[in-house]
Amino acid sequence: MEVSATTKYVRMSPTKARDLANEIKGLPVAAALRITEFNARKAAVQIGKTLKSAIANAENNEGLSTDSLIVKNAIVDGGPMMKRFRPRARGMASPIQKKTSHVTIILSDNA
Repeated sequence: MEVSATTKYVRMSPTKARDLANEIKGLPVAAALRITEFNARKAAVQIGKTLKSAIANAENNEGLSTDSLIVKNAIVDGGPMMKRFRPRARGMASPIQKKTSHVTIILSDNA
């Protein structure tokens, strides 16, 4: 059985978060939690929160044991961008894109 959790509109770049998401794919839940707790990146906090939410969904909604859960997939998609402009020399402006992400984690039991 598959259980998922999604966090939307996280204020971080999706390309920076995908490295960590790819690292926890296929791992048991305990190992994935350990990686997110001890990683210094900003993405580790948000991916860890989403992972804990998916574990809670599996325990409370589906009655699954956390010992048998593995991270089937961890997806970081791009969300909407906030577009801003910074003034430059000679009256010009250069664009700034403040990117957001949607983090989805899918857990599966071994059976």
